[in-house]
Amino acid sequence: MKPELLSPLRIGVDVGGTFTDVVVLDAAGVVRAVKSPSNPPDPAAGVLAALELTARQLDRSVSELLGACGLFVHGSTVATNVLLEKKGARTAMLCTEGFRDSLEIRRGLRADVWDHRAPMPQVLVPRYWRFGIPGRLDAKGHELAPLDEQALIDVARTLAEEKIESVAICFLHSYTNPSHEYRAKEILQGLLAEVSIHCSADVAPILGEYERSSTTAVNAYVGPRVIPYLKALDEKLSVLGLPNRMLLVQSNGGAASVEELARRPVQMVLSGPSAGVGSMRFYGADIGSENLMSIEVGGTSCDVMLSVNGHVSTADQLVVDGYHLSMPAVEIHTVGAGGGTIAHVDAAGLLHAGPEGAGARPGPAAYGLGGVRPTVTDAQLVLGRLRPGPYAGGAISLDLERATAAMEEYVARPLGIGIHEAAAGMLRLVEQNIRHAVEKVSTEHGCNPRNFTLIAAGGAGPLHGATVARTLGCQAAYIPRLAGVFCAFGMCNADVRYDYLRSWLGDLDADDDGALSKAFGSLMTQSAPVLAHEGFEGGQAEFRQGMDLRYQGQQSSINIETPTLDRAAIRAAFSREHVRLFGYEQPAGRIEITNLRLSAFGRTAPVRLQLAPTIAGDPLAMEMRQVWDETKRSMRATPVYDGKMLRAGHCIDGPAVIDEPSTTILINQGDRLLVTDASNYLVEIY
Repeated sequence: MKPELLSPLRIGVDVGGTFTDVVVLDAAGVVRAVKSPSNPPDPAAGVLAALELTARQLDRSVSELLGACGLFVHGSTVATNVLLEKKGARTAMLCTEGFRDSLEIRRGLRADVWDHRAPMPQVLVPRYWRFGIPGRLDAKGHELAPLDEQALIDVARTLAEEKIESVAICFLHSYTNPSHEYRAKEILQGLLAEVSIHCSADVAPILGEYERSSTTAVNAYVGPRVIPYLKALDEKLSVLGLPNRMLLVQSNGGAASVEELARRPVQMVLSGPSAGVGSMRFYGADIGSENLMSIEVGGTSCDVMLSVNGHVSTADQLVVDGYHLSMPAVEIHTVGAGGGTIAHVDAAGLLHAGPEGAGARPGPAAYGLGGVRPTVTDAQLVLGRLRPGPYAGGAISLDLERATAAMEEYVARPLGIGIHEAAAGMLRLVEQNIRHAVEKVSTEHGCNPRNFTLIAAGGAGPLHGATVARTLGCQAAYIPRLAGVFCAFGMCNADVRYDYLRSWLGDLDADDDGALSKAFGSLMTQSAPVLAHEGFEGGQAEFRQGMDLRYQGQQSSINIETPTLDRAAIRAAFSREHVRLFGYEQPAGRIEITNLRLSAFGRTAPVRLQLAPTIAGDPLAMEMRQVWDETKRSMRATPVYDGKMLRAGHCIDGPAVIDEPSTTILINQGDRLLVTDASNYLVEIY
């Protein structure tokens, strides 16, 4: 008999390095989660295989499943992988004559000012494919010298000979007047019909030549590899029965259509992990707190986010693999601390955990797919926290003997210690790395972790959550029942979002209200039709305006939301944020405006899950298993509970292990686990 599914469905698909997660949420709030092995060489095939597995488990065809879907949201790592693996398009750049080397000079700064030997990242556009074009605008957008159209025609000939696939156009001051860039694009499109053309005025219309050029170069580099994949997948899903077009998660945490992202594919470099915004918004209501930190530990890495007063921290500048990108993005700090993180002992006899990972293949030694070196997953298995045998519907199987042999050969024997001590030491190192990652987004941003609840998510996160929360001083760790599909579930709760920006160099107190209102109005004129085209109008469309502000003489700006143009309120909000970030304010300081921003949201109906009935009485363990006790530094008999049998109101004192279909939860000695009203887990730290 087919499981009942009440239409319309919401489907979230998150492609990770090891697994592709699928969450199906029906209109009654019933959730089904499925994990399928990823297919890194062909992500689209991996998505379709995951949908086929999901449909099979729900006793339906893929067409039946997709035909009942009202919202399909996908998070893809394709853009990220293209950039990291340097497999992008043959890209050229057109810049203002005399500024050919701006992309390579960068800002002249190093991440570590004391390290003069580390090479800079490879320039995506080599010098022989960068061309200076005569023509000049001043800082206000006035033309000083006309664009040399003959030079463009000559360059087009060279681009054709070099078989260039994509072109980034980055002329000086195009953020104030894009006419030269648009004319250059028009000429090139007439001569090079098959070449993808990207203007910085469209991709990143900001002050700052290097950041604008770098962002546009990445956009041009990844576009020809990302957009065909997305369009082909979108079309395939449509043929299979999806009635609406696929949406994709952007780096800002919101969703967007393939049609819109085709203009700015660079917005997808943080597509997968940023979907956690939707999950944090949902789980915050169950926790009863708007101050949250999340760790999402998967097979390859740990992604950390912070939510203050219900707003997930965002950044306008980010660096991916050494490349500077200027765009609104969820502030995510990532460290190499996943289930596939490899341990080794160096020549000096020191134990290291990461950053190298085993990936999906060959994977941990326990997978039996060719991996021979010990990983975090192997350590958890050796310590009894994971059970041997099949996981993810039989997609993988954990072999204790292989894990033990790897831990013995590569860690225990070189260190001259026991296997269990070696595995425990490895996990302490990994959890220290996770703690530092959390402090990076909290303490370094003026937030005390003690005032936050730590959400432990991802397939591996709940095994570390309570321990990391204790080291941070948190009073509780929160573990969603759907922790193993945290981002895929977040996609089902994602809003559509588009961000618009206009450079504006002015004075907060001196600038005319009418001019500012007119500028914000022009951004509204751009954004409203886009939301309407996506089906969001009236109460479903929401617009938030903001300004980038700084004290006179400062280089960096702070984004402040400005619902009105009340100068006193704006100054007060800026001062509060400046004090939080830097510890001081200038009460009489002149405040400059650098950018005007507008975020347009298409609000989807909030997710409401069907709650399981409360069960009276104490839960019963399904078995006793030998599990490592960190407080006693030894193995001990520990109760193991079946998560499917736990309901709201149940309480378990540690130590204990909870087995869930998509994750495993560890409760330490002295901690207490409570099942919340929404049937998730709250671990109280004592």
